[in-house]
Amino acid sequence: MARILFALILSLAFVPHEAHAWGRLGHRLVAALAWDDLTPQARAQIAELLKGEADPTLPGIASWADELREHDPDLGKRTGSWHYVNIAEDDCQYDAAKHCKNGNCVVEAIRTQTAILADTSRSQAERLQALKFVVHFVGDVHQPLHAGFARDKGGNDFQLQFDGRGTNLHSLWDSGMLKAADLEEADWLKRLRAIPLAVDLPLQPLSPPSAQWAQASCRIMMRPGFYPPKATIGDDYVQTWRPLAEEQLRRGGAELAVTLNAALSR
Repeated sequence: MARILFALILSLAFVPHEAHAWGRLGHRLVAALAWDDLTPQARAQIAELLKGEADPTLPGIASWADELREHDPDLGKRTGSWHYVNIAEDDCQYDAAKHCKNGNCVVEAIRTQTAILADTSRSQAERLQALKFVVHFVGDVHQPLHAGFARDKGGNDFQLQFDGRGTNLHSLWDSGMLKAADLEEADWLKRLRAIPLAVDLPLQPLSPPSAQWAQASCRIMMRPGFYPPKATIGDDYVQTWRPLAEEQLRRGGAELAVTLNAALSR
């Protein structure tokens, strides 16, 4: 019996945790970047919605959707598929009927929750929850592996060795490459704000182009070398790909600002 218990404990120690897009730091960065470009009207509505939150800021709610598994397991389970869409097997071409049945994927979740956020006839609680989802999911869809292959669960099943430790490709992109830079959040923001992007920030149609964002993310992870040919990777991989991860964080912040401005500046 003791041997069985020991084996069970040992096996659990090597079960990888489910990865979340960008990790807590990355989601905070996307939210902080978005705040820079919000209109006064959008900022005012967000401040009103966030009254009473433990951290009443966009970065403060950015990881809420990932934390549902602990705080609200039922809602976390029901919305689990809203964090991603698997389109890589289909050459990154999104088809709602095939890839997002009943609206259960990140593409349609962004659209649905943005509409709830913009609807002032909804209750404060409904709009607050929608805001939390929108902030998180726009970050998610800009992480390339959240629009990846179903067959390896968006890189979660692609095992790697990095910095002397076991990990997987999804976790490496979520947080591993960011942590390797060893920067504080303020330093990251300064670095990301310096990245030039050709993203316009005026008001856009209420339904955000989340399908295009997913397809663009998917095309990144389809590039040669994104999936490393060897199980052990080093700084050369990080130096090659982290600048693109940084650009996606910057782009996620800009697109989130566009989305929130469209929903809250009317």
